[in-house]
Amino acid sequence: MTELPINHLTLYKHGVGFFERRAQLEADKVELSFRIEEMNDVLKSLTVIDHGGGRVLSIDYDTPQSREERLAGCSIWLDDDRSLRDLLIGLRGRRVRLLMADGEEAEGTLVGLDELPERQPVAASLVSLLLDDGERVQTFALGDLRGAEIKDERGAADLRFFLQTALRQEEYRQVTVRLTPGQHDLSVSYVAPAPTWRVSYRLVTEEAEGEEASALLLGWGIFDNRLDEDLENISLSLVAGMPISFVYDLYTPFTPQRPVVEEEARVAAAPVEFEEARAIEVLAAPPMSGAGMGEQMAAMMAAPTPRAKKAISREAVAEAAPVTTSGESLGELFQYTIGTPVTVGRGQSAMVPIVSADLSPRKDLLYNGAKMPTHPVATLRLKNETGLTLERGPVTVIDSGEYVGEAILPFTPTGGEIVVPYAVELGLKVREESGSRRELHGLQFKSAYLLFEEWDIRWREYQISNSTAEERTILVEHPRTSHYQLFDAPEPKELTDDYLRFEVQVAANDETTLKVQERRLLRRREEVQKQSFQDLARYLKQGLIDRRSYDQVSELLKLWQQVREREERLEEIEAEREKIYKGQKQIQSNMKALSKTGKEGTLRARYVEQLAASEKHLRALESQEAEVKKEIDRLEARIQDKLEQAGR
Repeated sequence: MTELPINHLTLYKHGVGFFERRAQLEADKVELSFRIEEMNDVLKSLTVIDHGGGRVLSIDYDTPQSREERLAGCSIWLDDDRSLRDLLIGLRGRRVRLLMADGEEAEGTLVGLDELPERQPVAASLVSLLLDDGERVQTFALGDLRGAEIKDERGAADLRFFLQTALRQEEYRQVTVRLTPGQHDLSVSYVAPAPTWRVSYRLVTEEAEGEEASALLLGWGIFDNRLDEDLENISLSLVAGMPISFVYDLYTPFTPQRPVVEEEARVAAAPVEFEEARAIEVLAAPPMSGAGMGEQMAAMMAAPTPRAKKAISREAVAEAAPVTTSGESLGELFQYTIGTPVTVGRGQSAMVPIVSADLSPRKDLLYNGAKMPTHPVATLRLKNETGLTLERGPVTVIDSGEYVGEAILPFTPTGGEIVVPYAVELGLKVREESGSRRELHGLQFKSAYLLFEEWDIRWREYQISNSTAEERTILVEHPRTSHYQLFDAPEPKELTDDYLRFEVQVAANDETTLKVQERRLLRRREEVQKQSFQDLARYLKQGLIDRRSYDQVSELLKLWQQVREREERLEEIEAEREKIYKGQKQIQSNMKALSKTGKEGTLRARYVEQLAASEKHLRALESQEAEVKKEIDRLEARIQDKLEQAGR
């Protein structure tokens, strides 16, 4: 594709690239070669424009078939090491002109090739030709044959088709752009799979005495040339963000199954009528919106000897890699456009500077037990004042000319904060303890229930020890919990979406404790009659209920106790009744076997007296039961009356 070289390349983070090719040429067609896996994206996005006034007539491409499938209907098939033999076999029955070594020619219809048995010279094989008179067949030694002219157009076309197909590599497909004859200023653009570009940062900080700390943020974009051609002096753009992209199979032919519909018997259609359409009010759619390192090795072992000027200084790095990149917001995306031409050879990768900005850093010690247990992390915090959106990538931190650590710089829009945790501060140690409890907050008497308000309390203690010789300040990140509020705790220094940050100062060779408490109010209810006099007395003593409510609930508890006592009496009556019924049943069973005369008659009379006595006892129990039930009804009426009064 050297006749139409790439002049611009845009790379994205999701594995595709946007390629633009452009050249002035004089031709009636241009051939482009793509890998098979690129064809779906190419067919989805290919755009051809002739800026010179010519026209694009059509675009055709190889069908998605293997070489064997494409050659299935071809009469010519040549093996790699016996091409002449296979050609002569394929031309059987076609008109040819044979050219001999002695200069003689013979024209006719090729009969075939007679090969000799194995171990015989191939040159001695015989080629048979039916001469034009149709009566004579002449043979020639294959070794005497110096050429053949195919006089049959179908045979010649099949040979050309086989050779063109064999020339093409199996993993590539050709796309041909057909043009009107003459001069063209042709541009072709398309999307194709491409390795994602990456970014690598350098953060060089210096802090001169009496001056504010400064930092140079330098970013390098890294990309690969996986094309089968060199990229020479192209313009390059790198896009941060994540556009929606997908593979849609346009390359593979697909013939869907269709239902078979049989002819149906028909009758004459009757007249039909439709109602008059009414206008529908269309609502307009809303517009779319688019510190540390162990005290720097104890101040470099307190060596007072002056050191030579650092080779990796902020100024040296800035001068070594001048950046001519411009940035442009593309809505949800951000594009870096490299200001100088880029050249990358085939199969090579390159780094281009895309960010260079002076920022004002702030050093902090941040502790988050979920991310780094036991010790805080030394961090550099900067505001993104580069004017560019920073893509996610690794950052190497150089402090006063020395390597001090590494981190991952997150995706950061313009104006956002960059937090670079680059080293673990081993001189500070943090231990955590946590727990929870419930505390009764309020109590209200409402009808037949006690309404409780309780604090659900969670607490966590951070015990911080400082084994260094200087006072240190640490920011402790505490998880934010929805529906919980801080109480009896210091005010946080900062807030993030997920954490509260508390500032804690720890004296040299000392330790301190930060306790964070959070709570939420829960409400529940319990039936009054399930309370005890002991619980009620405790609530009164704690001031959760007043004397009036105490008296009301106490009286209700006494009434419910009286009801329970009477219900127990009813149970006793029922048990006694069941006992009498059982005795009567036994007596009646005994009486069945007794006669009415003699001693059996006397015993029978005694059983009758016992039955009469038990019946009298049953009537007495019924009277007691009715009286107890009446008493229960009276007590429940009093309870209901008091509950209604409490509910008002």
